[in-house]
Amino acid sequence: MKKLPAYILLIMTAAVMLYPLLWLIGASFKSNSEIYSTAWFVPEHFDFSVYKKAWQTGTGHSLGKYFFNTFMVILPKTLFAVLSSVLVAYGFARFDFPMKKFFFALLMGSMFMPAVVTVMPLYLMWSKLGMLDTYIPLTLPSLFACEGMFVFILIQFFKGVPKEFDEAARIDGCGTLRTLFYVLLPCIRPAVVTISVFTFLWTMNDFLTPLIMINSTEKYTLALALRTSVDSTGQGYEERKIIAMSVLGLIPSVTVFAAAQKKFVSSMTAGGLSG
Repeated sequence: MKKLPAYILLIMTAAVMLYPLLWLIGASFKSNSEIYSTAWFVPEHFDFSVYKKAWQTGTGHSLGKYFFNTFMVILPKTLFAVLSSVLVAYGFARFDFPMKKFFFALLMGSMFMPAVVTVMPLYLMWSKLGMLDTYIPLTLPSLFACEGMFVFILIQFFKGVPKEFDEAARIDGCGTLRTLFYVLLPCIRPAVVTISVFTFLWTMNDFLTPLIMINSTEKYTLALALRTSVDSTGQGYEERKIIAMSVLGLIPSVTVFAAAQKKFVSSMTAGGLSG
């Protein structure tokens, strides 16, 4: 009974947090007038045909096409971001090299620079290289550990792993990379999962970068497809159709976060040895 108030508070907090999601799902079945007339999330009628319309999008391509395009960006970008960030963080955490403090200061400084200030220089660069309207500008920069926050997180986890692990690995004949991938990487698995989840979610929700780099409708990502579907017929649009597309677009993000939740939470609360 002593914990009852805490449970009640947690249930109320969970209800507040879940309400927007429940409203979004319920609103996908409502008419335009019903959406604006009540805040209750349960619709008067359930019409699942709206999800068929949402899948067709009305842009000339199905939602499946835009999902495919989005994952064509997400998968290599996540892989590149994790690999490059791990390698850079490993170098900072375990090795001494000339101007190490200077480069680390540059890395920290990049964390405070708004990403929007790099959009125009990157656009001009990719334009001169003739790579606009491809997925290369959306994925290739991740090979260069461009997210300073990811590197910083990994450095802290690497520092939490005793250096005796490295020495033991070298005695057993492991080289530098084998020590990293077979000994240290399993120890910092929660951090790797965390940056993977962040990369996935940020890329899934990114609207500005694909908008600038991609011109062809058939190459649009899901975020661009949602905007293109608004008034795509020139006859106005159904709010519930766009909401239904948003619900379908949320499924990968919710699935990934749910699957990685345990490691994600442990990375926020545990040290480098929580594997």
